[in-house]
Amino acid sequence: MKNRGNKFRILITDHLSNEGIEKLREFGDVDIQPGVSEERLKELITDYDALIVRSGTKVTRGVIEAGVRLKVIGRAGVGVDNIDVESATERGIMVVNAPEANTISAAEHTIAMLLSLSRNIPAANQSLKSGEWSRKKYMGVEVNGKILGIIGLGRVGSEVAKRAKSFGMQVIAYDPFISQEKASEIGVTLLSFSDVLSSSDFITIHTPLVESTYHLIGSEEFEQMKTGVRIINCARGGIIDESALVEAIKSGKVAGAALDVFEEEPPPADSELLHLDGVVVTPHLGASTTEAQKAAAIVIADEVIRALTNKPVRNALNMIYVDEELLSTIKPYLVLAEKLGLLSAQLIPESSHIAEFNVSYEGEVGMMDIDTRLITGAMLKSFLSWFSDGVNYINAWVVARKFGMKVTESKSEGVENFSSLITLTVCDAGGAKSSISGTLFGKDDLRIVRLYNHRIDATPSGFMLICSFIDKPRVIGPVCTILGDHGINIAGMQVGREKAGGEAIMVLNVDSSVDASVMEEIKKVPNIIDAKLVKL
Repeated sequence: MKNRGNKFRILITDHLSNEGIEKLREFGDVDIQPGVSEERLKELITDYDALIVRSGTKVTRGVIEAGVRLKVIGRAGVGVDNIDVESATERGIMVVNAPEANTISAAEHTIAMLLSLSRNIPAANQSLKSGEWSRKKYMGVEVNGKILGIIGLGRVGSEVAKRAKSFGMQVIAYDPFISQEKASEIGVTLLSFSDVLSSSDFITIHTPLVESTYHLIGSEEFEQMKTGVRIINCARGGIIDESALVEAIKSGKVAGAALDVFEEEPPPADSELLHLDGVVVTPHLGASTTEAQKAAAIVIADEVIRALTNKPVRNALNMIYVDEELLSTIKPYLVLAEKLGLLSAQLIPESSHIAEFNVSYEGEVGMMDIDTRLITGAMLKSFLSWFSDGVNYINAWVVARKFGMKVTESKSEGVENFSSLITLTVCDAGGAKSSISGTLFGKDDLRIVRLYNHRIDATPSGFMLICSFIDKPRVIGPVCTILGDHGINIAGMQVGREKAGGEAIMVLNVDSSVDASVMEEIKKVPNIIDAKLVKL
């Protein structure tokens, strides 16, 4: 394989509109391998920084593990059920999609299917083309005045609701993640799942396919529905139990179904659903419009480029999004968090097994309108990177769980002496705790203000020599003398203690590293309890 310099390499394995491909080619080297097998993909992916797919390519754990250079996987569409997101997260690989690109196309297709179902358009079309003129046979029903039940009131479900209302339909919905206030904005009444099933004349489904939604609609659910109900599914195959649907149609419980998606795609030729009267089918066309494909290609190209250049990515599935303006505001806190995590990791005993990792946010930082998990993630990343390779913002939480660490956050409005305070407390399996607190003076002046329960005012940068000692004379001077004798310059000094004669702490910022032999000499100074050199 020829050397292509230092450009990022991007592999595309499903059809992508030219607009997206050209944008990617302006950024890096792009190869297109449509219809590649899983085994061949495992061989190819070792040389690429990014992989872009649609629904055709299965990005399995094996493919992800083979992607030693892989930094981002892009799905030019909304669903990611063909991508092992969990494996990608474990490896620190970002997964991005283009959820809004096909929203309008999917909503319009749903309405088209609803109207085709209510007026028997496909069957009537086929009948007339076969030479028949059977007007009575294809008597339909109006949608005006009917109740449409929407399962899942997200982007597509909301657009379907708006269009259905223009036809005079009464729209009800079930979505545990949407507030009644949000639903009311588009004129939708939220009800329980059971109430939507029992009240609707038409039911359309707009949820992702996850463990909790697999066979969400089955025999028991069909029994709760009105006799003569009509079902539309343009979301994902598997949400409806197809065997149960067949029986419900045969029994007359369900008057008809319009399906764009199936449990097995393409469905087998002998599938009963393909041969039942009253069933309208299309081959997964919900996102198949010129406009949607162009939009998805452009969006996914932009997102992949942003991921590869370490810029905020709006549509990352395994990474918290923060817009650039807000990111600039919280960036100093991210830097402080990384310093706290790295400092804590170097100070805990080497044999410690950390059981708890607790972060508290006090004052302004605790009240900011941000997801503090991003800051905690920065702290986790730097802490865990001291013990393990390959930890980043994406997989830090997963790695922490693998280490058996319980990660918690707390927030409070008030804090004494500081406008904001971030405290990291780690607790080992034996119950021993250690805490470090940091703050910002001004916009970006980072300070460590509490260490080992001692108040200090230290700058977390470069080499820091941290000594715990008994607060007696002739400790600080001899330590400084030893450093001077070995040509090590002291840039700053802070000493903290709780009471005279008790345990105290000294933090020295030094201009260079301190050899192990010098550290041993320092540890032999009378009344020194311990001394550690950390690098930030």
